[in-house]
Amino acid sequence: MRCAIMQPTYLPWAGYFNLISQVDRFVFLDDVQFEKQSWQTRNRILLQGEECLISVPVRKTRRDTLIREVLINNGSGWRRKHWLTLRTAYAKTPYGEEALALLEPIFNGEPPERLSEFNQAIILRIAQALSLSTTFVCASDLQCGEARSKHLIQILRKLECDEYLSPRGSAAYLEEDNFVMLSGISLLFQEFHPAPYKQFRSKDFVSHLSIIDVIANIGIEATKTYIS
Repeated sequence: MRCAIMQPTYLPWAGYFNLISQVDRFVFLDDVQFEKQSWQTRNRILLQGEECLISVPVRKTRRDTLIREVLINNGSGWRRKHWLTLRTAYAKTPYGEEALALLEPIFNGEPPERLSEFNQAIILRIAQALSLSTTFVCASDLQCGEARSKHLIQILRKLECDEYLSPRGSAAYLEEDNFVMLSGISLLFQEFHPAPYKQFRSKDFVSHLSIIDVIANIGIEATKTYIS
C-alpha cells in the first residue's frame, strides 16, 4: 500500500493533487508545529494577469502550537474578501463558474474555527470533483510520537504502508535521517512538472498557482488529466 503525508495547505497547487492521485492513503500531517507565513495559511492566484497572494488570518499562537490547534480569526471578514477576490479573478475565465461552484459552499457556509479543518474541507471537495478515490487520514487521529522521519515512519507503520511517496523537496532530510534503513519502507519521489496552459489575461504562463487557477482555465475534466 502506498502512502503520502503532507500538511493541509490552503488552496493547494496542482502538484498537491498529483501526489494524492498516486497513493492509496493520504495523511494530513496536522500534528506537527505550525509555521507562520507558510502555505498552511496562504496561496497564490492570478488576478487580472498578475500574481496575487491571499492569506488566511489566524489568531495569535505560541511557538509550539500544532497545526490542528490553530484557530482562524473569523471576525476579520476575510472569507468575504477572499471570495470576492476569487470571483473577480475567475468569474470570466472559461470555466470560472465551475471552479467557483466548488468553493462557494465552503466560503459562504458555516465557518470552521480551525485552520486545518478549513483547509481539509477545500482539499476533500476538490479531490472529490477530480474523482480521486484516495483514502484520507488525519495524523492526529493516529497518535504517533517521535519527530521528523521517525514520526513519518510511525504513521506509515500504523497504516501498514510499504511504500512512501514523498515530494522531491524532502529528499535531503529523508536521506540524512536514513529513512529507508530505519523503516524498511520503499521510498519513492514525486515527479510532477506543471505543463503550461492558457491563462486568462496573462501573456506569460505563471506556474505553481492554486489548482483553482487550473480548473478555472481548463475545466475539471481536463484538470483530471493535467494532474496525472
